[in-house]
Amino acid sequence: MDDQVTLFAAVGGQPFFDRLVSYFYAGVAVDVLLRAMYPEDLGPSERHLALFLGQYWGGPPAYQEERGHPRLRMRHADFPVDMAARDLWLGHMRDAVEAMDPEPSVRTALVEYFEYAAESLRNVSEEPG
Repeated sequence: MDDQVTLFAAVGGQPFFDRLVSYFYAGVAVDVLLRAMYPEDLGPSERHLALFLGQYWGGPPAYQEERGHPRLRMRHADFPVDMAARDLWLGHMRDAVEAMDPEPSVRTALVEYFEYAAESLRNVSEEPG
């Protein structure tokens, strides 16, 4: 991937993120722990995540225009995100990236971001012992 080209452009734009998020939510839909954290209708959540990712990776500011500043930690504060939830979320997102089969530089960038995001949203401290 060229440093002058956004990841958004390199993957062909918003349709890539729409499909990525569709794969992700297919996993969430059948995950007992994670499914309980989402509303009955997954459609709006799927749309929000796809728009956020598109914007984050260099696409148009559709998410911000529709929802305002992302405020990810604030938006997720009501949900207990412990290590198990983090790992499940990350696993579904990694599976979605694999399903999309992007070029290696895109795969690496996405997975590194999702690892960072998953950990940053963890809000339940788990002390050993």
